[in-house]
Amino acid sequence: MPDPGAATPQDELRCGATACRSVVKQEVGVDSVELVVGEGAGRIWTSGASGPNVFELTIASSGARIDGSSLQCVDAEVAVCLVRGEVGGEVLGEVLVRRSGAWTRAQVPYVASGAYLALHDVDQDAVADVVAVQRACKVDADCGRWFAQVFSPAGGELGCTPVVREAESLPGWPTVTPDPSDLRQCGA
Repeated sequence: MPDPGAATPQDELRCGATACRSVVKQEVGVDSVELVVGEGAGRIWTSGASGPNVFELTIASSGARIDGSSLQCVDAEVAVCLVRGEVGGEVLGEVLVRRSGAWTRAQVPYVASGAYLALHDVDQDAVADVVAVQRACKVDADCGRWFAQVFSPAGGELGCTPVVREAESLPGWPTVTPDPSDLRQCGA
């Protein structure tokens, strides 16, 4: 069954009302992943051994700024690519996963209120996880309470780190790398 997030080939050259322009491209083993954007819309193109695929870049239509730092991929038997962009003080993200040579979209959109969203294999299962830094307060408040929330791209939350007083106190800052033993049930 085709991925409902995949675009049809005739849509490939258009990003909304304008032509697509390439923003960033990354090689992921035998494939390449490229972000292309137009006015208020975008696409994620994959090509290579997996064949050509086009996915809608949903965070672009939500207003996220897509730039050269918006794509992070980790190549492995199960490859993971995170597309991220800032909008309104938060970072929005979406994930593509390549299993058995085929790219699919992970169904969960990610939001990081603490301006950090990246990939790191936290649970050491050889599949990159999504690490989101969250503020334990409202976006427009200045509260000094931060924690890292970790998700598996296979679906589900792996847990959260304890709340700290400054983002720089999160494990591994500025590349947040929590240890599995640091994770607790979120909200507990």
